[in-house]
Amino acid sequence: MTTLRHFCVLLFVAAAPQWAQADWPQFTAETIDPAVAQKACYAVCTADVDGDGKQDIVAVSENQVLWYHNPDWKKHIIIENQTELDNVCIAPYDIDGDGKVDFALGAGWTKTGTIQWLSRGESLEDKWHVHAIDTEIWTHRMRWANVLGKDRPQLVVSPLNAVDRPGVRLLAFEIPANPRTDRWTSVAIDESLNRMHNHWHIDFNNDGIDATLTASQEGLNLIKRQDDGTFSRQLVGSGIAGEKPADQGAGEVKVGRLKDGRPYMATIEPMHGTSVAVYFAPPKLPPGQLADRLVLDDTLKQGHAVWTADLDGDGDDELVVGHREAGTGEVKGPGIYIYDPQDGGKRWVKHVLDNGGIAVEDMLCEDLNGDGRPDIIAGGRATLNLKVYWNKKP
Repeated sequence: MTTLRHFCVLLFVAAAPQWAQADWPQFTAETIDPAVAQKACYAVCTADVDGDGKQDIVAVSENQVLWYHNPDWKKHIIIENQTELDNVCIAPYDIDGDGKVDFALGAGWTKTGTIQWLSRGESLEDKWHVHAIDTEIWTHRMRWANVLGKDRPQLVVSPLNAVDRPGVRLLAFEIPANPRTDRWTSVAIDESLNRMHNHWHIDFNNDGIDATLTASQEGLNLIKRQDDGTFSRQLVGSGIAGEKPADQGAGEVKVGRLKDGRPYMATIEPMHGTSVAVYFAPPKLPPGQLADRLVLDDTLKQGHAVWTADLDGDGDDELVVGHREAGTGEVKGPGIYIYDPQDGGKRWVKHVLDNGGIAVEDMLCEDLNGDGRPDIIAGGRATLNLKVYWNKKP
């Protein structure tokens, strides 16, 4: 494979007066729950659970799924001890078409890999019902996307480790007419990649069909449905080089955009890794050509969460990254850093959002208070906590 260029590290760390930029927001941290779990807050997402028009926070622990009411953040139990240990991933969607949000959930991921969906009880104080979808060992991440070009999105599930084949089965499950009783059929859109730690979806060419970006030991791959119904896979990002599979490729992937409209792919490399990297590519890469890779930071340990959002309103999506163990840089963490693109992504300024207050397992950005500014929500592993970082005007 050839690359257009291979960039050296360009890292600009904000020192003590890190909020000095006139347009850079102030962030105020609030602990929503100091003890979400006994083992780990495996996943967080947002959804309007009670239908009041506000996004609530949903958190996943080893044996529970919880939701926190916006804005008083009162904790409610969705399920408890109703699935195989451990719960690991969640994806909100109105599965049964009743106008209220449901959830797909992955559990028992290291043993059997159960895939199920949750429907609400008679009231929001009742435990929700668990409906089986399928099993796939090492089920690790799930997202809703229209990868098949149908009238409803599919549940796309990526297992972590291959077991009885060269690669994991990246599966797309279609919602049946009666999701409670009918069989959920699935399509394997790829079976060639291993150590697939995460995936993301984006409609790059606006044709209504979502492509799937995968982060695995092979690097970044783009998987897309073709006109004849088959799926193509193209390597678009090299990932980090290493002698062992555990030291190769990428572990996280999200897509952001710069103010000029150019997308970038953001990663942590390798899986549970040390490096933050971004990739720039034209809308369609010629076969055999890889996107330009720019390393922003190589001081993390157990990097485990990536998100992109325009936090300061300048038109560029910032890159938010979390790691879950103390790193090797001057700022150790674990915690959360924000990388702010400058000069069209040629350089990036690093802001330290949290240094040691959360061992980040999962994270996302969402405007929780309706002020038009994305806030940051994060769940901890060793720290077991759930925090919101409120995005305030400078």
